[in-house]
Amino acid sequence: MRRIAMFRSLAVRNYRLYAIGQLLSNPGTWMQRIAQDWLVLQLSGGSGIALGMTTALQFLPLLLFGLWGGALVDRLDKRKLLICTQSVMGALAVALGVLATAGAAEVWHVYVFAFALGLVTVLDNPGRQAFVPEMVDREHLSNAIALNSASFQLGRVTGPAIAGLLIAVIGSGPVFLVNGASFGFTIIALAMIRTAELTTTEPVPRGKGQIREGLRYIGGRRDLVLLLILAAATQFFGANGQNQIALVVNNVFEAGAAAFGVAAAFLAVGALVGALLAARRDRPRLRLVLIGAMSFGVLQVVAGLMPGYVAFIVVLVPMGMAFLTYVTTLNATFQLSVDPQMRGRVMSMFLLVFMGVAPIGAPAVGLLADAFGPQASLVIGGTVTVLVVAALTGPLFRVHGVRVRDLLPGRRRAAAPPGPEEAVEVERVLVEREADGATAVELTGGSDDPRQPPEDAVTRA
Repeated sequence: MRRIAMFRSLAVRNYRLYAIGQLLSNPGTWMQRIAQDWLVLQLSGGSGIALGMTTALQFLPLLLFGLWGGALVDRLDKRKLLICTQSVMGALAVALGVLATAGAAEVWHVYVFAFALGLVTVLDNPGRQAFVPEMVDREHLSNAIALNSASFQLGRVTGPAIAGLLIAVIGSGPVFLVNGASFGFTIIALAMIRTAELTTTEPVPRGKGQIREGLRYIGGRRDLVLLLILAAATQFFGANGQNQIALVVNNVFEAGAAAFGVAAAFLAVGALVGALLAARRDRPRLRLVLIGAMSFGVLQVVAGLMPGYVAFIVVLVPMGMAFLTYVTTLNATFQLSVDPQMRGRVMSMFLLVFMGVAPIGAPAVGLLADAFGPQASLVIGGTVTVLVVAALTGPLFRVHGVRVRDLLPGRRRAAAPPGPEEAVEVERVLVEREADGATAVELTGGSDDPRQPPEDAVTRA
């Protein structure tokens, strides 16, 4: 039964089409990421700063224009928007592939294409996040988000391995061309979706102050503010894990492109397992966000201390699993706990924080790697992540009305006066007791306050 539940959202035709398109397209995306990193390393003589600059330029547009992109997404037809963004991203991949195949590519070319790709993702990323709830209902949303992550990570398993082999045999250029063609699968899937079966949100009318309105909405939600702080702090180093792995493989173990592809695939295997386990859960829970983030930081430290290539890539498996447990649960928490008409703006803020810190963190990681070595940068990044999670755990539990001691075996949450629309489920420790009036507090309960999320949102602990 649980096996069937893991893929329950695929029963929805529109989502099934979309998921198949993503499944076929995602390997190409990861192939390009590996090819881009390796091309920069080869053109720059193995410079960590150059690699960090490429990542920074790719994520910089999100930092500069992410909130504007989210406001625009709330006003547009998301399916048509995604067809346009996917088409442009495919064209950019083909253009860079032509340059690289012709042997005319230089580092500044990669910088330009990375920045252009970042501009498109300002609309594409929040558009994809906001489109999933239009295809599935709330009952299937958490599962659909987890399966999206699983599909992405499956591409992360196969893409880097294929890319590493192709780069070693024929170079980086053809890899970009393959990725350009792979966008066609997603575009075809989007074109086949039955619009009459979508649960579209009423578009937000064009008007002034919509970004400020979104910021006020988030500012009125202390739970979201704290989770955004957690995401920003952990992602400062965590978002650049791929760069750190590339530098360790190339500069420390002095292995080739194929070895880099295998290392990235090992990380992705763990991430895939983490995403599939998330798909088995009915609701995202706060403690999984915290446990996943904390474990990821600890395993970063362990990976940085590994003396050889084999030991290093073995640690990448649980490291990827911890990271995807954290990311998928955090994403579902945001998706399930916001007003649908605010979803584009809230998710753009989530992506701005979650991915937008990369322009700041990438050069810092590159400088640390060049000054102290790539392994030291992993250890430092993991240590920072552990300290941040430890510091924010208490405030998050207090905001959500959960005591840390309530999570210990054999403990139960003391009965609280029932609220007007409080939920009644918390995993294991917050036991459902509707019959005698005790309540289990959820991350966000129903309320008439417009700053509060819809009823039956996300379990607290």
